[in-house]
Amino acid sequence: MLEKMKRNIFLSLALAGLVYLGFSLYADFDKVIKAFTLFNWIWFPVLLLLSYSNYLTRFLKWHFYLRLLKVKISRFDSFSVFMSGLIMSVTPGKMGELLKSYLVKQIANEPISKTAPIIFAERITDFLSLIGIALVGGYVFHYGRAIVIAVGIFFVLLTILLSNRTMGEGAISLLSKIKFINKYVMHLRDAYESSFNMLQPKPLLQMTLLSLVAWLFECLGYYLILTNFHLEISMLWASFSYAFATIVGAISMLPGGLGVTEGSLTVLLTQNKIPLDIAFASTFIIRIVTLWFAVFVGVVSVLLYQKRFGKITIEQK
Repeated sequence: MLEKMKRNIFLSLALAGLVYLGFSLYADFDKVIKAFTLFNWIWFPVLLLLSYSNYLTRFLKWHFYLRLLKVKISRFDSFSVFMSGLIMSVTPGKMGELLKSYLVKQIANEPISKTAPIIFAERITDFLSLIGIALVGGYVFHYGRAIVIAVGIFFVLLTILLSNRTMGEGAISLLSKIKFINKYVMHLRDAYESSFNMLQPKPLLQMTLLSLVAWLFECLGYYLILTNFHLEISMLWASFSYAFATIVGAISMLPGGLGVTEGSLTVLLTQNKIPLDIAFASTFIIRIVTLWFAVFVGVVSVLLYQKRFGKITIEQK
């Protein structure tokens, strides 16, 4: 399992290297290197702390869901599992974080079908909070509203489907008629029950607000990077552009949104009359302190997890 994760990370790093090299050549490599010298690197630890604050806040959401589903696991072990899941940040839509359900099963012997929906609930609340930020910015800055609204409608409809028992049970009944799926109906019902409980109005609102706090930490980090380059950018614009680029990168279903997120951030900056070299340098820094720092934290956490619990095993239950 660990070897497969290593291979995926190396492939993602290779893809990222090609993407960043292409961007830097397009922006003029020498100018990009010079742009990096303009950045005050004393702020780098602050940016990492803000990203780590994002992870800590999202952990609170993860642990809340475990308690809501009555999963018996200590807060420390829950933290270890959550941080290990960050190694999957470079998977499409972060859905590789389903690894967390396997780890919970290894520790607490809880069915994967019971805890896997937590990852979907996390993504839904993440998207709803990011859509809220992007929607406000979209109307203020007259950019990207159609995309944000379309994504928002999709997640609202998905939430309604999963939180309405009549509709959910009806969908499962229809799926049960498919021969290939029929043998998994019990697991589907378990998964739906977890989803139903997590997506009720009160926990949905609470966790969406918590997600909003989490993502605003990274938005603040992006704002600090831009202002460090002496750009006259407001916190609202920085938050909007970061949220918008994150949404676009996620729906592209590319690993970590590679290429799409970077391209969106760079385009938004250049359209704001920011020099291309500065635009790419700031984009590179925010991706290092968010995406790649998350992967690093995940790698360290997986190694520590395996020291405590042994080799990670994958069981289909």
